[in-house]
Amino acid sequence: MKRYIAKRLAWTVVATWITVTITFLLIDFSPISAGGATFVDQQVQSGMSVNEAKELYQHQLGYGDTVWERYANFMIGLVTLDWGWSTLYNQPVIDVITSSWIYSFQYVFPATVLSVVLGFGIGLYSATHQHTREDYAATLVAFTGISLPNFWFAIMLILLFSVQFDVLPSFYTTKHALLSLGNVKQLLLPIVVLGTSAIATEMRYARAESLEYVQAEFVKTARAKGLSEGEVTLRHIFRPAMVPLITILVGDVLGLLFAGGYVLEVIFQIPGLGLVSYQAIIQQDTPLVLATVLIPVLIAILGNLIQDVCYTVLDPRIDFGDRE
Repeated sequence: MKRYIAKRLAWTVVATWITVTITFLLIDFSPISAGGATFVDQQVQSGMSVNEAKELYQHQLGYGDTVWERYANFMIGLVTLDWGWSTLYNQPVIDVITSSWIYSFQYVFPATVLSVVLGFGIGLYSATHQHTREDYAATLVAFTGISLPNFWFAIMLILLFSVQFDVLPSFYTTKHALLSLGNVKQLLLPIVVLGTSAIATEMRYARAESLEYVQAEFVKTARAKGLSEGEVTLRHIFRPAMVPLITILVGDVLGLLFAGGYVLEVIFQIPGLGLVSYQAIIQQDTPLVLATVLIPVLIAILGNLIQDVCYTVLDPRIDFGDRE
């Protein structure tokens, strides 16, 4: 197992290098950066000559005369945590990342916890109470949640709770402290939008996977031995169903973080990683785009590694020995 994890960690480095290299080449061959032009213009207005401003811009980005020099400078900076200078924010990229991640985390984390607890819980209950009113109601809610596009749902909630009833803010502001009632109120709509589709998706998967074990012979045997229904449900139905659900969980968490975050942070103007990445792409802020690509890649690869380790914990019959 240790050798397998070591090989997966080595593959993490290779996969990250490939992804970052492809992203670098795509951006390097794109037209001139609008953010770079703005930076040069600002330096000229402050008294610097055009050539000096261009040299300063290239120095801050780690640029060289050739693609290979620029690539080598970028990779060295990446390893040494010198991720370059953001022309959009006029500060080091690492500072932009460290100041923006908390805005994404503060609504992604509660939405993820709610989706896991409610999605798996309702799905399990629906499977053990198949063809009842509660099961039909849960199925209706699940299909509705899956069918609602996040951008449309977010706009409808803004029109209803911000415009019509005026009880919640329609966009995010940084004037409230992170641990304050005002901040909680302005995060409610993003959490609801982000959590709805995830709860519905995980509910459907949890129900489908749990149904495979509801009538299994070992479950009937457990009931015949006199185990309580709660113990049978958790130990003999939910635990084996968790193995495939872990795969869905990792995929959904990543989807919540990045796909959902991009849309919601633009709509609600939350200054998190999604909005930072969107603005960096629009302004062609190369170092910031590369940094915002690198973070989800690392999380995705490490998430898959954790997923493999969880398999052996949930089902000891799974052995990675033949893959070492």
